[in-house]
Amino acid sequence: MAASEAVERAALAEATIAQMQAGMAAGWLSAAELVRFHLDRIDRLNLRGPELRAVLETNPQAAEIAAQRDTERRRGELRGPLHGIPVLVKDNLETADRLRTTNGSTALLGARPERDATVIAKLRAAGAIVLGKTNKSGWISGSAGWSPRGGQGRNPHRLDRSPHGSSSGSAAAVAAGLCAFALGTETIGSILGPAGVNGVVGLKPTVGLTSRAGMIPGVPSLDTIGPLCRSVADAAAVLGVLTGVDGRDPATAAGTGRFRADYRELLEQNALAGTRIGVPREAFFGYDDHADAVAEDAIRVLAAAGATIVDRTEIRSLPQIMSDESLMFAQLQEVKHHLDAYLAATPGEHPRSIAELIAYNREHADTEMPHFGQETLEMVDGLSGDLADPDYLAALTTLRRLSRDEGIDAVLREHRLDALVAPTGGPAWKVDLINGDPPARGSALVPGLAGYPAISVPAGAVRGLPIGVTFLAGAWGESVLLRIGYAFERTNPAWFPPAFEPPSVG
Repeated sequence: MAASEAVERAALAEATIAQMQAGMAAGWLSAAELVRFHLDRIDRLNLRGPELRAVLETNPQAAEIAAQRDTERRRGELRGPLHGIPVLVKDNLETADRLRTTNGSTALLGARPERDATVIAKLRAAGAIVLGKTNKSGWISGSAGWSPRGGQGRNPHRLDRSPHGSSSGSAAAVAAGLCAFALGTETIGSILGPAGVNGVVGLKPTVGLTSRAGMIPGVPSLDTIGPLCRSVADAAAVLGVLTGVDGRDPATAAGTGRFRADYRELLEQNALAGTRIGVPREAFFGYDDHADAVAEDAIRVLAAAGATIVDRTEIRSLPQIMSDESLMFAQLQEVKHHLDAYLAATPGEHPRSIAELIAYNREHADTEMPHFGQETLEMVDGLSGDLADPDYLAALTTLRRLSRDEGIDAVLREHRLDALVAPTGGPAWKVDLINGDPPARGSALVPGLAGYPAISVPAGAVRGLPIGVTFLAGAWGESVLLRIGYAFERTNPAWFPPAFEPPSVG
């Protein structure tokens, strides 16, 4: 083995998708070796060593699938940029194989989905190898990254810190080199938040750009599925595989003609020149000095690279968004309707409704509720779930008006902006299984309610804890965000591997 080749192999935990593909094209790396490397790393880091608890289970068929991808490569039958690349997927995405789909709960261990989620089927068709399922925040809220099956996930940068909410395992796994990339899902903040505190790239697509068919539902008006990666270029490569109209998810019809099969061709280092980027300070600054400082540095980098910075481009509807309680009612009403329907329709032995899930949790409280209660689940079950309810329809209309027409759309139009920039959030907080998490603060609320795209990119750190910045755009603005994010990343490279630091004192 050549010395350079040995160095490349040793760096696989930090490698990009393109670097892994280059190794396989050169012949010194194979999909089988990639799978072995990552499974070995999961074995050493997930439940042993630092005990990241980012992965719930691994795929017993992964090595067999990798051998098939290697055979195809030898024949010249490459499926695309993800051929032979290992991926971990969040445990609310259905897989019709020997992996289970449980939302982190023992209640769904007997569920048996009949087919893959559409995004999983697309990954497999593109040659990616599903290594396993990642831990996530479960139905019992209180501590982000905790589930009955996985326990408390850890932030790989400092082990007593939170990996954030619910796509936590996916983000931590990417940061720790347990996979090449991962899939997450977001309602409000579940991709962006974990990306920020774990120091990876997280892309939240426009609702409807990627199919949610086969996803355990959260709030379908807001739910979306996107990649967590170690680089913006990787996110672009993955997104192109995931997009497309899907008859199983009517929301994707709105994406007709708005998606690309390959976003990588848009990426260029000088893309910031001539862009107009707004800074909404009242909405997203002021809650954390460290986050503000990193964001200010990022703004200076953007300006130096040729972007026009338009300061104090405020989202004027934000006070109403923060105070209108009907917006939460609309979300919970959807949870009641869609989760009941999902549980009733999914094959296998498991609770068939939210009411049965609540009863299961009570019967298995030592496993399902050792730290916090299920008050939110009980509140959801008390709703009608009637999506024809005039109060629900009015609240949904208000939600979209405040977040879209009078929110992101209004500020982009008024100031002729390509995007907004803000801190993704503060550094990771200490895990607290007694008092729970602090109030969520960050950039995710408004794009989450709007169903609009956003991308978090590593931007800096404080005492070894990563901090990201988020770029936000209007509907179907993924191309703009990837161009800006890529150019920012190239100008200000801020990704760094985790140190797995033990808990700090004080």
